[in-house]
Amino acid sequence: MVETIITVVLEVVKCLAPLAERQLGYLRNYKTNFENLRAKFDELKDESRSIQHRVSEAERKGEKIEEKVEKWLVSANDIIDRAAKFIENEESTNKRCLKGLCPNLKTRYQLSKKAETEMKALVELGEEVKKFDIVSHRTIPEEIWLKSHIGYEAFESRRSTLEAIKKALIDVSIIGVYGMGGIGKTTLVKEVSRQAMEAKLFDMVVFSEVSQTPDIKKIQQEIAEKLGLELREEVESGRASRLFERLRNEKKILVVLDNIWKHLNLETVGIPFAEDHKGCKLLLTARDRSVLLKMGSKDNFLINNLNEEEAWRLFKMMAGDDVENRELKSTAIDVARACGGLPIALTTVAKALRGKSLHEWKNSLRELRTPSMVNFEGVSAETYASIELSFNQLKGERKEIFQLCSLMGNRIFTFDLFKYSMGLGIFKGVNKMEDARDKLYALVHELRDSCLLLEGESNEQLSMHDVVRDVAISIACRQQHVFSVRNEDVWDWPDKDALRNCKAISLIKNSNREFPEGLECPNLEFLYISLKDFSLEINIPENFFVGMKKLRILDFTRMQFSSFPSSIDLLVNLHTLCLDKSALGDIAIIGKLKNLEVLSFLKSDITQLPEELGQLNKLRLLDLTNCFRLKVIAPNVISSLIRLEELYMGNCSIEWEVERANSKRSNASLDELMHLPRLTTLEIDVKNDSMLPEGFLARKLERFKISIGNGLFTHPMIAEQNWFQSLRRFSRKSDRKSLRALKLKLAFMDICSMKLQGINNVECLWLDKLQGIENVLFNLDTEGFSQLKLLWVQNNPDIFCIVDSRAMVACDAFPLLESLGLHNLINMERICIDRLKVESFNELKIIQAYNCDKLSNIFWLSTTKCLPRLERIAVINCSKMKEIFSIGDEVDNAIEKIEFAQLRSLSLGNLPEFTKENFNKCFPYGYWI
Repeated sequence: MVETIITVVLEVVKCLAPLAERQLGYLRNYKTNFENLRAKFDELKDESRSIQHRVSEAERKGEKIEEKVEKWLVSANDIIDRAAKFIENEESTNKRCLKGLCPNLKTRYQLSKKAETEMKALVELGEEVKKFDIVSHRTIPEEIWLKSHIGYEAFESRRSTLEAIKKALIDVSIIGVYGMGGIGKTTLVKEVSRQAMEAKLFDMVVFSEVSQTPDIKKIQQEIAEKLGLELREEVESGRASRLFERLRNEKKILVVLDNIWKHLNLETVGIPFAEDHKGCKLLLTARDRSVLLKMGSKDNFLINNLNEEEAWRLFKMMAGDDVENRELKSTAIDVARACGGLPIALTTVAKALRGKSLHEWKNSLRELRTPSMVNFEGVSAETYASIELSFNQLKGERKEIFQLCSLMGNRIFTFDLFKYSMGLGIFKGVNKMEDARDKLYALVHELRDSCLLLEGESNEQLSMHDVVRDVAISIACRQQHVFSVRNEDVWDWPDKDALRNCKAISLIKNSNREFPEGLECPNLEFLYISLKDFSLEINIPENFFVGMKKLRILDFTRMQFSSFPSSIDLLVNLHTLCLDKSALGDIAIIGKLKNLEVLSFLKSDITQLPEELGQLNKLRLLDLTNCFRLKVIAPNVISSLIRLEELYMGNCSIEWEVERANSKRSNASLDELMHLPRLTTLEIDVKNDSMLPEGFLARKLERFKISIGNGLFTHPMIAEQNWFQSLRRFSRKSDRKSLRALKLKLAFMDICSMKLQGINNVECLWLDKLQGIENVLFNLDTEGFSQLKLLWVQNNPDIFCIVDSRAMVACDAFPLLESLGLHNLINMERICIDRLKVESFNELKIIQAYNCDKLSNIFWLSTTKCLPRLERIAVINCSKMKEIFSIGDEVDNAIEKIEFAQLRSLSLGNLPEFTKENFNKCFPYGYWI
């Protein structure tokens, strides 16, 4: 009846006025408009939800969300909220009049018109989202030193220089900073760069250290990584062209090239400057002004020594408050004055004398006032004397380790240092390698504290300041008869008399491929040769080793040869042999080196270990890490190495065989490892768990990294990256001294429980695709995993919980666990059945849960003291998650006292049943999402 009335009215209006017809059309299309509005409303909600999922995923990867996408989401949320309220109001609005007998035409008209307007807004937003090809882009992490001035001392004498350099950057293409080694050039240019970025003089700063031996590819790679550029070309010229074009895309960029020793061709690197790109400014540092002039720098700034007041301030900071002692102060001031205002000298001397007696201070002052008169380019006599003083302060093993580091190039790998130290027998009175490693780490920490060694790029590396290394080499050449060449294309072997006295030879990135016949080096103990170009085969004369009978360490790195010279079997005193990153042919002759204790083939191209190596019955360390082509180890070779303490076989593809009675094998078996009574360290990958002998994991190893199944420790998946990041963090903290890591990835196969006996001492545990495991604690270890610090569980459909705390247990569950990761556990309903005990998970810092569909909460807290150390929480794509923590009844009255005082990061995403009320209940003090 109502519709008939409206139709009649509209027919009349058609005859009267077109405008009125359009207005009254809103009455006729009332239902249609609302149906269209609801349809577009649902479509836009779906689109918004989809975009939000993509945004959340991008944010988890650390990517930057496109600004237009962020604006669209804000607009979409506003319109969706407005439309939702409008639709809700329409359903409750009284649209009839005359006691319900007639429709309220005015209300219908207004609502219909508003519905059409809202629908058009929804349609426009829906069309706009179709233009989003991407929602985010990868960002480039900014250098830490660009964010903070920590480590920079604002000395007044350098303030004017700093301001002058900043001013020059506005108008000049290439600016140079020069001064003697250790004067503080690097520190100053970093502060200039930081302030220039703050003042928005540049959009980006990239930094690369050139060093005394420039590596063009390394420089290109460092700059490219900071630009987010991937260099796929192997040829330097191709990489340079790509880098050149990328830099030209930056409107305002500062390139800092630090520590330049000789002219560097910028075109060879791929750096545009001057007319090629006026927006690209270069800031260079060198010891020699002439180097800067050769590189086209006209504005060059000299960095002088610190004045007396500034020098004393720095010296006192490094030496400690004891220097203010009335008895010591005058001598300490004289010592600081003798350092000549050189920051590195002030720092090394102050730390060397920290806590020493007055007699030692006075003796040091005497030595500083009588410097060694040596002709040493780039380092003054005063600087030389100050570093030599620090060197002379070292005693015994510290001095030997420091001298050894000076022979090892710019990057010092701690593991290489350990291998050499063992070969030279530096650690007296130490029987076990594990104890020797502890001693080495202690000595390294002492040398770092004294500033003679520096931290490297990772926890497994060290470095040494160029000035300190140069002085150390000079001292070694003078006192220890050392011959050292680094990255020189042309050089000559020393004369016969020098070689006869020589104790160490170090040829780093050597270009000379001619090895002389029978070097007469009767006192030589250390020989290290690494090649600059790996591509050509080396021919070493057969009698090369005849005159080296005292040799204890031989390291051939990046070498390629088909066989060893026969004279190698004359090296009866050889204790360490390293053939890393080399292409090796027949290595059977190595079996004649009866006194060999350390043998390393790290990253080398070998396919098998011959049976002759079984004769090395004094061998204590064997490193086969990343020997990807190694498939065969002759039977009984491993079991013959009865003194072996450390065995590294990570990322080797050994085709292990099972040992059977009356059966002849063509390859090694894992049973052979059970016959090594001294083994304390093992790194190994076993693809098939059927190869494991019973009790394999029950051995009491000090350190291990064992992977069982079809997933090696280098798997690149996103979920596994979280595990490896945590593993690296824990490894850094433990300095590799006691890491015990186990990874089980068995492709949904059962593993015999007898084979898992003994895993209760593991520190890092990865469980992937295990079948028949319902809860981690009691199926795998009934003693509570008392040593475990890192646990990652994924793709295990049978797991119902991690801990069933209703069961009787002799000790608390996971008392030392620091990081817990859960991924794709589709049937896990609880982490803990029953409430969490105070003593359990007491050290937990990180919780991560991804794609756990049935998990409704992370923990059920039964006390206000639970999880006191929690720092990071991430819960993503858990469709049944209602609350992060469920609070027990007995603490309801004390909810205000529950705090996560250490919480630093909280990431929640795609949790459809999680509400604001639940969030406020778990985090009453308003923690962020």
